[in-house]
Amino acid sequence: MNELGDEDHIIDDATIKQWSQPFREWHYFPHHVIKAKPGIQGFDNISMTDVPTIYQIPSDDDTDDRVEQWFMSFVGFDGSGYQSFVAKSKNLVDWTEPRLAFGYGKKGDFDYGGRVLGAYLYENYDIKAPRVLKKVKGKYWSLYGAYSKQGSYEIDPGYQGVASSTDGLLWERENDSPILSVDDNHAQAWEKASIYQPWVVESENVYYNFYNAKTLDPTWTEQVGIATSDDLIHWERYTENPILRVSKDGFDDTFCADGKIYWRNDHWVMLYFGVHKWTASIMVAYSRDLLHWTKDPQPLYKAGGHPAELDKEHAHKISLVWNPAGET
Repeated sequence: MNELGDEDHIIDDATIKQWSQPFREWHYFPHHVIKAKPGIQGFDNISMTDVPTIYQIPSDDDTDDRVEQWFMSFVGFDGSGYQSFVAKSKNLVDWTEPRLAFGYGKKGDFDYGGRVLGAYLYENYDIKAPRVLKKVKGKYWSLYGAYSKQGSYEIDPGYQGVASSTDGLLWERENDSPILSVDDNHAQAWEKASIYQPWVVESENVYYNFYNAKTLDPTWTEQVGIATSDDLIHWERYTENPILRVSKDGFDDTFCADGKIYWRNDHWVMLYFGVHKWTASIMVAYSRDLLHWTKDPQPLYKAGGHPAELDKEHAHKISLVWNPAGET
């Protein structure tokens, strides 16, 4: 077991095993719900899709059925960089009407090379709660991953920005500068090569930004850290970062990345992906205070489990949502 933090925060092996059991034994849908080439009108050059994130939009009145629908944002890679799109569904399987949600930034800006939505501010972070967006100051909010250069796949360095929306469908940049950058005075060695995708959690009037970042010294390694804020614009890094570190000889000995955090009963659950021998698996860690985490060393599921080999190389970038209609 790879634990972090003081001994008082360590969760014992038997409890970890018990907590993980509900997240095992998944059933596979036979095909992609969003294809690598999704066929979005006006964006025929998209060849890869990634970073699915589910949310719902609050109903404005009794005739508004948006809350009865799910929305999924995802990115499309067109050979130059990332843009974020959104599709809708009533059953979480059939997704329709994909459209641009957040396109490239202006040339010279920190997000010119790509904008990756997905770190939405939700009304409730309970693991079975609806993924309903929360309004603050009359807007919905999302942190996002960003790249400054176009021309290839994820050109370093990556940054983070903050976006807002009045309708939950079209998003615009809220701040002209990145909220986290490799050039920040307080950036640490573990994050100096690139900063990647965030995930935001609100707890006790504090915003927590969970983000993975990269070092190349001595080898390419990605780990998870935290920054906190009281306004979603100005962020302070946790001095004990990274809070989720790679494990020696484990399924996450190269990457701990893309953490998604939810509350379950009396503890926090972080679903993330680990990389071992350049293969990604979905893994899980637990915490009672959002700062100290204990991992389950066994993946929840590994690459290659899908009968049609849809995940034969990587299983990663999870988006978890509870559907009360089917109790799944």
